[in-house]
Order: sequence, then structure tokens, then C-alpha cells
Amino acid sequence: MADSLSRRERRQQRAERAAKRQAGKKGPPPKKKGPIREWLDALIFAVVFMIIVRSLFIDLFRIPTPSMEKSLLVGDYIMVSKLHYGMRTPITLGIPFTQIYIRGLELPWTRLPGFSGPKRFDSVVFNWPTDPGKPIDRKEHYIKRIIGMPGDTLEIVNKVVHIGGEVLAFRETELPFKDTMQRSWYVYKNDPRIRLPRARLEEAGVERSVPTPNPSIERIQATDMAVDQMRQWEYIEDIRPAVVSPTRGGRDDIYPLGRGYTTDNYGPVPIPGEGLTLALDEESWPIIEPVLRQYEGRQVAVTDEGYSIDGQLQESYTFSQDYFFVMGDNRDNSMDSRFWGFVPMDHVVGRAILVYFSWDKDNRPALVGQIRFGRMFSAIR
Repeated sequence: MADSLSRRERRQQRAERAAKRQAGKKGPPPKKKGPIREWLDALIFAVVFMIIVRSLFIDLFRIPTPSMEKSLLVGDYIMVSKLHYGMRTPITLGIPFTQIYIRGLELPWTRLPGFSGPKRFDSVVFNWPTDPGKPIDRKEHYIKRIIGMPGDTLEIVNKVVHIGGEVLAFRETELPFKDTMQRSWYVYKNDPRIRLPRARLEEAGVERSVPTPNPSIERIQATDMAVDQMRQWEYIEDIRPAVVSPTRGGRDDIYPLGRGYTTDNYGPVPIPGEGLTLALDEESWPIIEPVLRQYEGRQVAVTDEGYSIDGQLQESYTFSQDYFFVMGDNRDNSMDSRFWGFVPMDHVVGRAILVYFSWDKDNRPALVGQIRFGRMFSAIR
């Protein structure tokens, strides 16, 4: 009992001392936070946490165009890892996740160490190199698949990519095309009066067909798997790839200009890389000159004596960073390196790793019917 009383007395003495210390302080005791202040603090913490995560580790993007279908669909929301290639420190100052920034101010920047460098076949998010008049980190975001690596010589022959003269095959299929890659095909029917039925096309995974001047032929966008299924239809005589031949003349929007390349028959083009030296000559200059001017920051010119870089005649040039040749999986509906050239390493944001949500705005019924549950939390190959 004596021990118990002693403990109570000690607790009472401590309480009295604490009360005296509180009474000796100036001002009233601190007020308890109200519910609005608590919600505001929680909101500020969530915003700061999101900014840190999206700046350093994982960023979030939405697929706006069909250039990667059927691998990635319009309305897919994806996670992009900045850890794989290393985070690129900010180049401009502004409000995060907006296009509001201080014009004319560009910061010195670097790329932190990552798990690995970009690899062939990675689905990579990058700032569109030819977005004019903007700092690198304020340029529009694109997503494509890396097809050509630094040091490669890339060529496309009748839609098939060749690297160093060898056919480029995907690991999953050991073929030049992935099972989720679409391209254009001509469907030859044995009766010109027949139209390919929409319901049957959708069942095969073909969204639409387009008539041609020949009523016996329709044009479709489809995967190899869908084409194999359609070949069994009783009113189809044959299905062949729709190939743009180089003999039909080149396009004036294909990189580099004036070569007569097409989207289906392209190159060969050498891909620059850090420390790689390429000779400057009539063959290489149209490919190298835009890279030197736009990404290497050089003053270039062609003179009677030869090729001038920063006012000095040069016979070769050694590049300061890596470059990549990227293409969309929907090969015949993709604006990619065939149109505007290489992606510099300083434009690379990160590697696409996961579809965390998917929304099909055109589907019915609305809301629940528009969510593609089967695509949620699926890894990006």
C-alpha cells in the first residue's frame, strides 16, 4: 500500500510541475486544428508527395492517338518509370504538370544514374524532338517503340525492318512483326458485290475497312493474327500487305528530305551514338546535318571546299549523345522517326511499364461500360 501511495504521489508531483511550466509560458496554449485545417494539411501533403513521386520515380500519361494500337489503345493510362534510364533533372521552372513556366530561363541539368539504358523494343516516352520553339522538357510527349539503336544502320524493305542487312525479329514471335502490331492490307474478294461485314471484322479484331477504286479490293488495318483468321472466310480470295513501293516516288514529308524514301521502303540510314564518328559526305550529310543543327548545337554549312561545322571544315563528326530510331506499332498510322528523324537521349523521359487504367469513351453503356477492366494493371511488353 505504501508503494502504491508513493507512485500516486510521484505522478501528482509530475503533473503539478508540468502545470507550473505551462503557466510560466507566455500566451495561451496552442489551439487544436479544426477539420478544415486538417483537410488542407492533408491535401498539401498529398500534392507535395505526388510532385516528388512523379518528378523522381514514376510519371503518368494517357495514350491520345492510335499509333501504338493494338499494343496500347487510345484511352490507356500508363505508368512510366524514370528509374530505368535515370531521372532527368528539370530544365525549366514552372508549375508542375502544366505548360506554365518561366520563359527564357533554362537550368543546367543532368541525368541521374538509372537501372539501365534504353534497349531495343522498349516502349519509351519522350519529348517530341521537332516541337518548335520550346525547351526540351516542355515539348509534347510521345510514346513509340525503339527499333534502331545507336550505331545501327537501319533499312525498311517492303515494311520489314533490317538492321545491318539482317531482318529484325521480335523476341516473342521470332518474326518481323509482333502479334499486337497492325499494318495495312489489301483484301481481294471473289465477288465485287460483297462488302466485308462489319460485325465479322470486329470479331476478328479489325475495326474498319476502306473501299478502293477496284470494287473487288478493300483495304484494312489488321494484325497478322486477324489476317490469318480472315483468310478462312469463304468469299476472300487473297490478302496481301499494302506496300508503298519506292518506284512510285518519295514523299516530301519523309526524313531525310529528297531521298525518295517511303514509309514502307526506307533507308538505309546510320543512327548516331555517343562517341560514334561518321564521315561527312554527300550520302551522309542530309542525315547528319539536321542532327548537328538541332540537337548538337552546331553551326553548319556546305561550302565549295566541303562541310563546315562551327566555321571549320570537317571530314567527319563525333557525336556527343546517343540517338534512337523509334516507330509506332500501328506502322501505317504512326508519325515516328520515318517522318522527323531520331530521338536524342536528352529528350527521353522514361520507359512505359504498366497500364493502370483504360477508358473507351466510345463504348456503351456509359461510365461502367467504358472501362476496359481487362487492361487494368497489365504490363507493357
